[in-house]
Amino acid sequence: MSITRLSRDLFLIDTGYAGTPEAVGVYLLLGDRPGLIETGPASTVDAVIGGIRAAGLDPDHIEAIAVSHIHLDHAGGAGTLTQRLPKAQVYVHPRGAPHLVDPTRLLNSAARLYGDELERLFGQTVPVPESRVHVLADQDPIVLGSRRLTALDTPGHARHHHVYWDAASGDLFTGDVAGVALPRSRYVRAPTPPPELDVQAWRESLRRVRSLRPKRLLLTHFGPHDWVPDLLDQLEERLLQGVETVREDMAAGLADVAITDRLWQAARRDIEARDGAGASARFEVIMPVRQSVLGLMRYIEKTIAG
Repeated sequence: MSITRLSRDLFLIDTGYAGTPEAVGVYLLLGDRPGLIETGPASTVDAVIGGIRAAGLDPDHIEAIAVSHIHLDHAGGAGTLTQRLPKAQVYVHPRGAPHLVDPTRLLNSAARLYGDELERLFGQTVPVPESRVHVLADQDPIVLGSRRLTALDTPGHARHHHVYWDAASGDLFTGDVAGVALPRSRYVRAPTPPPELDVQAWRESLRRVRSLRPKRLLLTHFGPHDWVPDLLDQLEERLLQGVETVREDMAAGLADVAITDRLWQAARRDIEARDGAGASARFEVIMPVRQSVLGLMRYIEKTIAG
């Protein structure tokens, strides 16, 4: 665990997910209503608690937790955190709320992707008490720390996705809608896992994000980025390239394993040409190419069927 102060009232907690630095972050906001954006998985709850203490705050003072969406790397720790943070209320997209209260379907879906690795990577995901789950609709305000944020519906990566917009500072907490971009790098990966990928909805969400003219994107994977237009343009280009490449490979009769290998090799060459040998490994921890391929294949099959 490590923490970085991003501004007077804002810290980034590096959860050390899967033993990997700068993979999954949780944002801590200080002020009259101390709160978190994202929880990380249940496996990293101790790191989150440690980060809160390292920032000089008693964890018992945390009053609110807002999650961008319910995937386990973003919200899997919500149930355990509510057990350990007695005042914390959890805020989530309307489509995600039922799955925090009863994560059975979420866990079954995740198990199809991660198999025997599920519990090792994500820990034991437990329900959030229904009385502590609060739905945020599109454009609803929420106070976290000293900031008045706005929840904005931004589907594409998942149907149950919010970003949190701070108009006063120009900070946008992006969840996964701005992709995966690591510190000290100018490479962006489009995370496209099954089952809810919707490329056209994602493009609309990116248009909405651009219209805000944010000064800084605060990614869960990972950290602050101020090269906003280039990041969003590169993400959209990679998203469209991924669809086209996978569609062509499927039409040529390639199986998912062969498609994955082709895309992984191309991504590795691109990342390492920019960032040096071995730089692609962290992206595989955060968003494995195989999962992205499976999501793209499912999206293409649904689009054809529709």
